[in-house]
Parts: sequence; structure tokens; C-alpha cells
Amino acid sequence: MSSPHRPTPPLTVRERAACMCVHGGSCSTFAPGHAMHLIQSRLASATPSEWVDAIVASIDDAGAAELSTVADGAALLVWSGAGAADALEVGTPVAVHERYHVLAVGDRWFNVLLG
Repeated sequence: MSSPHRPTPPLTVRERAACMCVHGGSCSTFAPGHAMHLIQSRLASATPSEWVDAIVASIDDAGAAELSTVADGAALLVWSGAGAADALEVGTPVAVHERYHVLAVGDRWFNVLLG
């Protein structure tokens, strides 16, 4: 007698996907602060008026950076497990798209967690 076949539901498979960015691997999730999704980058590109210019005020070892907006000096805290902190230096000009969680550092874009 054989046991009945029980396929794994897709939701269970998605829940088990673990982001490897904290271990130096590539991200396997598109949650804020992880891998950049193609649709996310296209939406940010399609709404250029929503970008905010900022200057990097500080960076910590955990991948978080504090930014100061150019327009009003407001503080923005961003985190990226995909290596954005490695591309930043204090005083670097950057752009942030708050609606789609994108940080632009030169020609590189990162998916960031805003908080």
C-alpha cells in the first residue's frame, strides 16, 4: 500500500524561503530591505517627482543609514541587507523614493526598509 501524494501548497514553500543576504548570499525575498524587484524599479522610474534628495548623515555596521533630506533636513532611517551600506559614505548625496522603498546611490538602486 502506498501513501497518498500530498503536494506542498505554494504558500508553505514561500514561507520557507530564507533571505541569505545576512550570510553574504543573494536575497531570496523582495521584502523591504532585500532584493530589488523589477516591478519595483519600474514603478520608481515611472514616478520621478516622488524622489527625495538626501545626504548620508551616518552609517552603522548593521546596514542601516541615517539620511538628512536636502529640502527640509528631515531625518530618514533606511536599512538594506543587500549591501547599500557598503556603497555609502558619510556626506554622499543620494535619492530616496519613499513610496516604493528605493535608495539610489549613483547609478545603483537598492530596496530599503524605511523606518
